Amino acid sequence: MIQQYFATCPKGLESLLLQELQGLGMDNLRETVAGVYFETDLKGAYSACLWSRLANKILMPLGRFDVGSQDDLYQAARSIDWQEHLNPHGTLLVDFSGTDRTIRNSQFGALKIKDAVVDCLRDASGQRPSVAKRDPDLRINARLNRGKVVISLDLAGDSLHRRGYRTRQGAAPLKENLAAAVLMRANWPQIADEGGALIDPMCGSGTLLIEAAMMAADCAPGIRRQGFGFERWLNHQNDIWLDLREEALERRRQGMESIPEIRGYDGDPRVLRAAESNIAMAQMAEHVRVTCKPLHAFKRPTHTELGTGLLVTNPPYGERLGEVDELKGLYRQLGDKCREELPGWQVAVFTGNPQLGKHMGLRAHKRYKLFNGSLPSELLLLRVEESQFVDAPAPDVASQNKSIKLSSGAEMLVNRLRKNSKQFAKWLKKESIGCYRLYDADMPEYSAAIDVYTDTEGQQHVHVQEYQAPKSIDERKVEQRFAEIQAAVPVALEIQPEAVSYKQRRRNRGKEQYERQTKSQTPPITVVEGQAKLSVNLWDYLDTGLFLDHRPVRKMIAEMVRGKDFLNLFCYTATASVHAALAGAASTTSVDMSKTYLKWAQKNFELNNIRGEQHLLEQGDCLQWLKDCRRGFDVIMLDPPSFSNSKRMDNVLDIQRDHVGLVKRCMELLKPGGTLVFSNNLRTFKLNTEALAGYQIKDITQQSLDPDFKRNSKIHKCWLISHS
Repeated sequence: MIQQYFATCPKGLESLLLQELQGLGMDNLRETVAGVYFETDLKGAYSACLWSRLANKILMPLGRFDVGSQDDLYQAARSIDWQEHLNPHGTLLVDFSGTDRTIRNSQFGALKIKDAVVDCLRDASGQRPSVAKRDPDLRINARLNRGKVVISLDLAGDSLHRRGYRTRQGAAPLKENLAAAVLMRANWPQIADEGGALIDPMCGSGTLLIEAAMMAADCAPGIRRQGFGFERWLNHQNDIWLDLREEALERRRQGMESIPEIRGYDGDPRVLRAAESNIAMAQMAEHVRVTCKPLHAFKRPTHTELGTGLLVTNPPYGERLGEVDELKGLYRQLGDKCREELPGWQVAVFTGNPQLGKHMGLRAHKRYKLFNGSLPSELLLLRVEESQFVDAPAPDVASQNKSIKLSSGAEMLVNRLRKNSKQFAKWLKKESIGCYRLYDADMPEYSAAIDVYTDTEGQQHVHVQEYQAPKSIDERKVEQRFAEIQAAVPVALEIQPEAVSYKQRRRNRGKEQYERQTKSQTPPITVVEGQAKLSVNLWDYLDTGLFLDHRPVRKMIAEMVRGKDFLNLFCYTATASVHAALAGAASTTSVDMSKTYLKWAQKNFELNNIRGEQHLLEQGDCLQWLKDCRRGFDVIMLDPPSFSNSKRMDNVLDIQRDHVGLVKRCMELLKPGGTLVFSNNLRTFKLNTEALAGYQIKDITQQSLDPDFKRNSKIHKCWLISHS
């Protein structure tokens, strides 16, 4: 039977996990924070447990329930027939995450679910199961979020990153799935297929070496585990599992013949002993060799002819083995050894302090943001080629920018941007927001909106829109201030100037807003907002494809539409529709006149695997479309432009003049109990409440503005309108 599952993973590995699960044959994949939803049958779920190198857990949802009280949580768990899953005399363990105003402690949430399971089995059989904190017969996972709880079976049991080979470790080991992610990002599978070698000159307890060998040998990461959570589940199908396991063993037997040269070095004999023990437990002792040798003594191996390959390492970075200043020489030495001994090789350095990487004397051509536990880290990918060499440690952007002489005005702007960054930091982290408005003409002489967009690889990009200056200001003064903005932004945010897009906001004329403003060579980026992945173009159009001020409105819509029909008028790139579809809307209909924006919307749908006839993108004049529509909707989003006189429209739209007719027609299409979300960004707009007196109207403008837009409350106005 095909059903939905959820694979959890460390933050930052979601896109890689989605690709991996795709390769394992899973369907209808959808990436979210710290995990991926997918659909498959039981065999596929077993296969994910056995073969995923990146996942922590494979969860099989048993139910999703609304929870408003402690009793609701108990009854939700009690409604599941636990006799199908656990023997009355068996053992269980409940993992619970999330809290709300009634469930304020995760341990209490776990206790309520445990009580429900025990009561269910005791009432049915007279026997009760017991709790086992280690090796339970059944492991239950419950996640509480926004008044809903998802109760699942944990098919993995112990976390899948525990492969079963690591019995000893050094002071700061990488988890196995993070090591696998580093190797995947460094393109090790392809390098190994081509016969390339792998070297880790600071290998520690050998995790990178072992994971590399397992990948090269086509060895299932779960083949050495003591067991999985599903093996004592009452619905476990052992014949399917044994076939999968036998297939994996055969693939391993064949793959062991093609492991390339894999060598590790470390100057600490104690951690080398741990590495040797782990390598032996992984049954890789014949293929993975380690030698006690400090970095300064490293030489290219000569016992066999080596072509090119990958040097991968996780050197110390000041958080664990020494102070940052003391480690600059170590990183420089690493770079020198690469240049002297490994010309033509690829290099991957995983570090919690990317600035140390600049001391290698090699330019990184790619960077990936990852997390080592809770510590933000970066994977630096480098090529040992002369074109990438630098004579001295490459200065970081902050150091480069210190040499730029700024005017006193630009210095003031730098200070304001840094102050705003500090003020927003806690809020951004708490809400997991990567795209936000940092500055909005806070200083009148620098009249611009400055927005930060963080892509799915953790890279920051900045979009600067200078507002049109009044005619009373001398053009030379305008140019000087714009130049000062260009100088200040990279310095304040410590990014390369090429990562900043600059535009001057002008009044739209005709169809200008629908056409490319430039023809940039810089491709669009993909960002994450809540559960949604969205395409953003910072360079080619007047707007980026994502109106940041409507972030809370999109979140609100997602909370309103589950199981309902949603209409998005003047939909632009249909970001609200993406949120609605991901939140479980029964249908979404998105209407816009622009083919350009609808193609963009289609890309957003594809990024989120939104498919099906229930999710429509329709091109047309919204005014005429509303007149012709004969369908009903539960939630309608009406966010029209202030003014439009496009040639493709039969009439001119003036939102102040025309909003009453628009709202009334939307209300005619609204199903009983439905809601119209009406918004616009005309700063002088006045809602005609007298003409709309027959409806319930709630002004939610202030609630629809996040902290980054509170300084400019006129950015938009927003109302909820429903039938009385």
